[in-house]
Amino acid sequence: MKIELTPMEARVIGCLIEKQITTPDQYPLSLNALVNAVNQKSNRDPMMNASESEVQSVVDGLSRKHFVVEKSGFGSRVPKYQHRFCNTEFGTLKFSPLELAIVCELLVRGPQTPGELRTRASRMAPVGDGSEVEAALESLHTRDDGPFVVRLAREPGRRDSRYAHLFSGEIAEAPEEPVAVAPTPTANVAPATPSRLDRLEAEVKQLRAELNDLKQRLGA
Repeated sequence: MKIELTPMEARVIGCLIEKQITTPDQYPLSLNALVNAVNQKSNRDPMMNASESEVQSVVDGLSRKHFVVEKSGFGSRVPKYQHRFCNTEFGTLKFSPLELAIVCELLVRGPQTPGELRTRASRMAPVGDGSEVEAALESLHTRDDGPFVVRLAREPGRRDSRYAHLFSGEIAEAPEEPVAVAPTPTANVAPATPSRLDRLEAEVKQLRAELNDLKQRLGA
């Protein structure tokens, strides 16, 4: 896979895919609508506050890469934009509905667990049980024209590993959570202490010495 998007490019592409699926009657998007989608307060991570000029610059760059095209309706004075990133007649990158929903979620919301993806992708594609999401993730990871996603090392305190998209390049994975290993028992090497018998013998010697001293004093 040779696609490499900046984080902002990934957000713009993800927003165009999302709105194409969820609000088809409002798609393609005007620049103002795309800015609102990029800065949307829900279903986004991280939160952004991109300006219109910043989004326009990203759109222009994506247009040069042939990932976005201006598609205004007849008589429209407002330029509108649609993606050519995937599932179009202009490219070979094709995803199933569930795969596309997962890719979209990863583009707009970052790394997520299969459980999170199952819940969030359901607004864009039919999702059955968790095994369907796992199978789609496995397909995205093992496809000949991929991989498109990678499984990240499980973070401390999390039960499941998260998945991330690879459209912005390879990801330096965190090391696996270390497994706690019980310390190997070692022999007690503390300094030896006198036994009870030795202590008693020492006390007897001390008492004898004191007794002899007392006899000498009395004899004097």
